Amino acid sequence: MSAGYARRQLALAALAVNAIRPMSRGWSAIPGFALGWPTSELAPHLLGASAVDTIAELTVRGGKPSRIGLVAAAAAAGLLGYTIAGARRTGTELDAALRESIGDGYLDELEVPGPVDLRLPRGSVARPFSLRQRDVEVLRNVPYTEGGRKAHLDIYKPKDRELSGAPVLIQVHGGGWTIGNKEQQGLLLMNRMAQQGWVCVSVNYRLAPKYKFPTQIVDVKRAIAWVHENIKEYGGDPSYVAITGGSAGGHLAALAALTPGLADYQPGFEEADTSISACVPFYGVYDLAGITEERAAVEMRDSFLGPRVFGKDPKTHLEDFVQASPLSHVTSHTPDFFIIHGANDTVVSVTQARAFVKALKDKTDASITYAELPGTQHAFEVFSSIRSQHTIAAVSRWLQWHRAKTQKSLA
Repeated sequence: MSAGYARRQLALAALAVNAIRPMSRGWSAIPGFALGWPTSELAPHLLGASAVDTIAELTVRGGKPSRIGLVAAAAAAGLLGYTIAGARRTGTELDAALRESIGDGYLDELEVPGPVDLRLPRGSVARPFSLRQRDVEVLRNVPYTEGGRKAHLDIYKPKDRELSGAPVLIQVHGGGWTIGNKEQQGLLLMNRMAQQGWVCVSVNYRLAPKYKFPTQIVDVKRAIAWVHENIKEYGGDPSYVAITGGSAGGHLAALAALTPGLADYQPGFEEADTSISACVPFYGVYDLAGITEERAAVEMRDSFLGPRVFGKDPKTHLEDFVQASPLSHVTSHTPDFFIIHGANDTVVSVTQARAFVKALKDKTDASITYAELPGTQHAFEVFSSIRSQHTIAAVSRWLQWHRAKTQKSLA
């Protein structure tokens, strides 16, 4: 058996260990994420590749079997199998979270009686990066304000279908406020909701460090204002606008949802409607100021947010970081939230989500749903996987429930 086979299987076993118990101390958190995220979500594909590699070594390549290689392959298979089993439980875990927060009968609001169908779209899981849907139309690069390419948004809607009064979902991309664009994230959810008759809007915004914060939230609010003023032309209902996003996008979505009309973040359009009906942040950043005194939040503030995103020293401009923290804007009047975070997230600690959820539940009577997903890394729903498909299905049910609840309250 070749030394290459043993090296490959040892590397795979190490990747699987990191997926289950990721490196999370200091700067090791970033490689821990970079290596653990794809391993966790592509575990079935990696397990299949490992099996093919082992069979080829035993039957085609010949040579004396390597005990180290076979033991590593067995260990990798066991660890990947454990990861896959955890991902498969996501559907029932999310359904339990929904039932706990919005009631066992929430499906009755959707007129879909009976148990939740947790079957997976196996074709989508098998092709994780094939995200386009033929029955969804995308209108590219619609300008929402004056400016360059960052002042544009994309609109997703069902193809060959006339819409009127359709609910609206705004998607805000992540990327640490410094990278990313509207074509890269939220595609699974937007396509799913467009297929169900929603109008989805994916927005660009100007990026740091060239454009310092609060440019990013100002741009997002300009996009929200544009939606309220113009989405009716595309079949959307401006009276019902939900917002979602992941990581930095989760931060911007939550901050926008909690600060409608805040003049500091709406310069020149203070009177515009930037209200949000519901918010679904994925693995968001809720404490930019170190309000919780949690070590990871303070390190992010001092080593990254200050020099790269704000261009300010938090020691002398701490109030700017506090104002940028969704955690500081929780009051008795907030929209409903469905907050999702991975327990294994090494980029944004799950403690931020826990603190945010606690503040919301303590201070508001809004509906707050929280799903903390075991064994889950940052950015887990960017492409199709067992876990991401279960999560998107649960978010879809929550959004449909929330829309139905809102319509019922207005009737």
